[in-house]
Amino acid sequence: MKKFLAALIAILALCAGLAYGSDQLTKSTGDTGNKVLNLYNWGDYIDPSLLTKFQKETGYHVNVETFDSNEAMYTKIKQGGTSYDLTVPSEYMVEKMKADHMLIPLDKSRLVGMNHYGHSFLNKSFDPHNKYSIPYFWGTLGIIYNDQYVKPGSLEHWNQLWSKKYRNDIMMIDSARDILGFSLISMGQSVNTTNSAELIRAKDKLNRLSPNVKAVGADEIKMYMAEGEAPVAVDWSGEASEMMSQNSHLHYVVPTEGSNMWFDNLVIPKTAKHFKAIYAFLNFMNQPKNAAQNAEYIGYSTPNMSAFKLLPKATQDDKQFYPTQNLIDRLQVYSNLSPQKVQEYNDLYLEFKMHH
Repeated sequence: MKKFLAALIAILALCAGLAYGSDQLTKSTGDTGNKVLNLYNWGDYIDPSLLTKFQKETGYHVNVETFDSNEAMYTKIKQGGTSYDLTVPSEYMVEKMKADHMLIPLDKSRLVGMNHYGHSFLNKSFDPHNKYSIPYFWGTLGIIYNDQYVKPGSLEHWNQLWSKKYRNDIMMIDSARDILGFSLISMGQSVNTTNSAELIRAKDKLNRLSPNVKAVGADEIKMYMAEGEAPVAVDWSGEASEMMSQNSHLHYVVPTEGSNMWFDNLVIPKTAKHFKAIYAFLNFMNQPKNAAQNAEYIGYSTPNMSAFKLLPKATQDDKQFYPTQNLIDRLQVYSNLSPQKVQEYNDLYLEFKMHH
């Protein structure tokens, strides 16, 4: 997903350990007793003060362990050994874990507050009827530009990235699905296509974009953009939010023809043991006041519409991170592809990077 460098994750995990006590779980500690909840989460992806509040209200202590990719989380849970009660996969990984029988269905009779979630964020293709997952945060892929170099309003469509005026100007997130995805969207295709001819055309079109690509990277994009060293980037909305907080000349645009809409979700893995604590925590996070506090701390978009109404008006009105329903309807969610098709995406993406 879309978070932080491994080194930063390690630092955050260390800080979490200092803040929460015995947060770094092992096979022999942290997973016994009835007054604990073992949460396996992305780094710095929950307001620490909410964990303190939860413990005070319920008496359940939250042990936190962090991961830096969906795949790392999947592998750790698949291997077993640690009894995680909750984890936070992205949409395609929910689908994969469900198919691999790694999740426990939600007991809807024990959930309170599901009515707070917007219809656009429920019953998605990766988990019909939310049998296994509760939406946690969501976001988009889009274009970040610096108004000192790019005229506002001149980058509203993916195809405009191919303009010769952006030669050697564009930073791009290092992600096969995202980069091939926006090329596919620019040609009116699905981000989940399994048609090899369409994928090759998308890669060939990316090859023609190469002269405009300054670099393909990850966290360093934030530094380049924040310091004004690159005029344009293709990156995720949460990363854009962080960049924009450091440079007032930066703006985020979701192209009008659509983009990827991603979801991170709370799920119960098969390793779970502490079900009273699990449902106490889920219901706690469903509360609008708590969800709003978490959204303000994290900076990503909340799917909890009652929480959304509690956010500052400037945040509510920010169409960069809370787009109109009309645009939301044009956003596409990634499906879990077969291992063979994932390899095909990765191989074509590697060819593009080598061409660049």
